[in-house]
Amino acid sequence: MRTYRYFLLLFWVGQPYPTFSTPLSKRTSGFPAKKRALELSGNSKNELNRSKRSWMWNQFFLLEEYTGSDYQYVGKLHSDQDRGDGSLKYILSGDGAGDLFIINENTGDIQATKRLDREEKPVYILRAQAINRRTGRPVEPESEFIIKIHDINDNEPIFTKDIYTATVPEMSDVGTFVVQVTATDADDPTYGNSAKVVYSILQGQPYFSVESETGIIKTALLNMDRENREQYQVVIQAKDMGGQMGGLSGTTTVNITLTDVNDNPPRFPQSTYQFKTPESSPPGTPIGRIKASDADVGENAAIEYSITDGEGLDMFDVITDQETQEGIITVKKFLDFEKKKVYTLKVEASNPHVEPRFLYLGPFKDSATVRIVVEDVDEPPVFSKLAYVLQIREDAQINTTIGSVTAQDPDAARNPVKYSVDRHTDMDRIFNIDSGNGSIFTSKLLDRETLLWHNITVIATEINNPKQSSRVPLYIKVLDVNDNAPEFAEFYETFVCEKAKADQLIQTLRAVDKDDPYSGHQFSFSLAPEAVSGSNFTIRDNKDNTAGILTRKNGYNRHEMSTYLLPVVISDNDYPVQSSTGTVTVRVCACDHHGNMQSCHAEALIHPTGLSTGALVAILLCIVILLVTVVLFAALRRQRKKEPLIISKEDIRDNIVSYNDEGGGEEDTQAFDIGTLRNPEAIEDNKLRRDIVPEALFLPRRTPTARDNTDVRDFINQRLKENDTDPTAPPYDSLATYAYEGTGSVADSLSSLESVTTDGDQDYDYLSDWGPRFKKLADMYGGVDSDKDS
Repeated sequence: MRTYRYFLLLFWVGQPYPTFSTPLSKRTSGFPAKKRALELSGNSKNELNRSKRSWMWNQFFLLEEYTGSDYQYVGKLHSDQDRGDGSLKYILSGDGAGDLFIINENTGDIQATKRLDREEKPVYILRAQAINRRTGRPVEPESEFIIKIHDINDNEPIFTKDIYTATVPEMSDVGTFVVQVTATDADDPTYGNSAKVVYSILQGQPYFSVESETGIIKTALLNMDRENREQYQVVIQAKDMGGQMGGLSGTTTVNITLTDVNDNPPRFPQSTYQFKTPESSPPGTPIGRIKASDADVGENAAIEYSITDGEGLDMFDVITDQETQEGIITVKKFLDFEKKKVYTLKVEASNPHVEPRFLYLGPFKDSATVRIVVEDVDEPPVFSKLAYVLQIREDAQINTTIGSVTAQDPDAARNPVKYSVDRHTDMDRIFNIDSGNGSIFTSKLLDRETLLWHNITVIATEINNPKQSSRVPLYIKVLDVNDNAPEFAEFYETFVCEKAKADQLIQTLRAVDKDDPYSGHQFSFSLAPEAVSGSNFTIRDNKDNTAGILTRKNGYNRHEMSTYLLPVVISDNDYPVQSSTGTVTVRVCACDHHGNMQSCHAEALIHPTGLSTGALVAILLCIVILLVTVVLFAALRRQRKKEPLIISKEDIRDNIVSYNDEGGGEEDTQAFDIGTLRNPEAIEDNKLRRDIVPEALFLPRRTPTARDNTDVRDFINQRLKENDTDPTAPPYDSLATYAYEGTGSVADSLSSLESVTTDGDQDYDYLSDWGPRFKKLADMYGGVDSDKDS
């Protein structure tokens, strides 16, 4: 229960005192005379003389949270001018005057009408004045006084947060800082112990403690393990009055989480793992997964795997899956069941991030044994070599064996193998293979000069399982045989001056050979035996695969002999010796004194294969005649009229043009307009005939419309006349049908075909005059009109 203290302050009127200032009171002087008071109330600065003090105000104190039923008494105002006759009136103004604070205008007693709360407003400043009731003039100057509210302990401490959250590493030492909580008290901290807060822990012991004055929470237990318990809820109390009995209190909750540290090593749940993989698994193929468990989380639970020992160090590898922290065993090299069927590995798991202060707990790694069994797979045959290179002479006969290839089944079954040539690589079927022993032999003659290398592919297939096959490249080189004679490197045609001297070099000869002997080419040149005796030239072999043609006499006469044909024999030095004879043409020409050719035989040099002038003129004349003929033919074609549709004279027959288009009804405006034939009043369309294309564009003639009383005969005759004079009509007989009903009917047409040309509704009353047979028809049509009118 709250305890309240009440203070009674007495206000009294005394004798004059010397004037002095104090922060807790104000002293005012009385008014000297009415005229002087008026002047003072008018803020006159000339007369500021003060008289004796008439009243004194002290600072008032009032207790908050008053619980009595009557108004709380504050104090009393009294002036020495008051004679007790009721002539003075006390007036109060300022904070809460008239509402919160009231004054008895006769006695000057001040009372508080409501409960006051220091936390809402601790100080009230008011002004008091005493006036004459009769004159309404103040008898004392207006003065201020202060009412200060005394605090009581009516507010409990309140924490800055309803719930605090904090973290602290696990395995922390005792006294490790966790978090600081703060509570505030709205009471006056300068008065008593109402706002003095003391902290204590209500829940959370013995794990945590709190400092009573600062609110700092610390660890209180050694080696708290996150893996055993991670979350803690601590309740802290803040109590005012210095924690004494009767003080008010408030609480808050602190949720504390232990953060992880690497205090647990990885451990394999089992000591041995076994996996299987086929021997056909390519490098990089995953075989299986292993995982070591770690009680830590996050970075502290990261694990690295490695192969530390075993038979398959170079055959397998292990990588770490960063998401699942698993170790993935993969194939590193190609496996062979026939060579090794089982591998044993030692795999180690370790933490990459280790805290040195926990090394005393033991090594932060663990190992396990992994056994890998290689499964047999039906593999294709394997050749003894990755590629084969064979050689054969180009003069080899058909069915000559070149060499052989060998392949065998690597499986334990050792299935038999057959061989074949991939014909996509040997389209000409030059080679063949023995399917049983793999011997390669020729099936056609070879020519090194045509193709030096033959690249084919040999296929080895298991007989019991044709799906299992393998391929190997086979390179066959054709060896050279001296089967080509040497030839001139180019066509030689030289000249000799008429004034040439004997033994003068006029031409150097060179030769080529398609063959390619191992020791290189060695050509020899000589004159043909039949030309040696009477030749005017000689051949000199330079022994470097070249030869020179030399003159044998002094001077030549082109008028006597203008051309010499010199046969030269070229031989190679290979086995068997091949030779050929080439002819060199030597022309006799006139030369200047420097030996430069000036002129030889005119016909031979200028027009060796040319045409005479007469022949050129004849050719040009023929071209001109041909052009004229083409122009005349084109002009005649342009003047000719269009051929009739009937070309053959034997094909004479009448052509019937039938207009039997029924049209698409009243809405069809593109079909044949039969309304034109039935209604002579319709305007004719300017449309051309569509059965033939006229050569010239003639506008159709507009014929006068038929009269209203024109009968069928006049209509037909008129149309026949128009067709006879129509220049666009076809040049053969045709039949035109004109369906015309005439215009003699009094009732006009009853058909709906002309409904589109009717201007309005017709009167059918005249049908009643035709007799009882038409009366029913008149009623029908008249009834329709009546229905419309109704």
